[in-house]
Amino acid sequence: MCEFVPKKSDRVRIDIPDEADPDYDIYHGKHGQVIDIFSDEAGLVTGDKSDSIIYRIEFEDSTWADFRSRDLRPPIE
Repeated sequence: MCEFVPKKSDRVRIDIPDEADPDYDIYHGKHGQVIDIFSDEAGLVTGDKSDSIIYRIEFEDSTWADFRSRDLRPPIE
C-alpha cells in the first residue's frame, strides 16, 4: 500500500475516522489545499516519525487548520 504524502499546494480531503473526535463534525469530508508543512517532536513520543509532520490546510472559506498525515487523503473530484 502506498502512503499518501501531500506536498505544499496539493489539494486534500480531511478524513477523521473517529466520530467522537471533536474535529469530526467540523472537518471530516472537507477539501482544502496544503499551504504549509512544518514539524514538531510528536514522533519522538509516539515512535512514528510521520506524527512529527503537520500540514496546514486552507479551506475555500479562507479558514485553515492543522492536521497530521493520518487525517489526510487524496481529494474526491
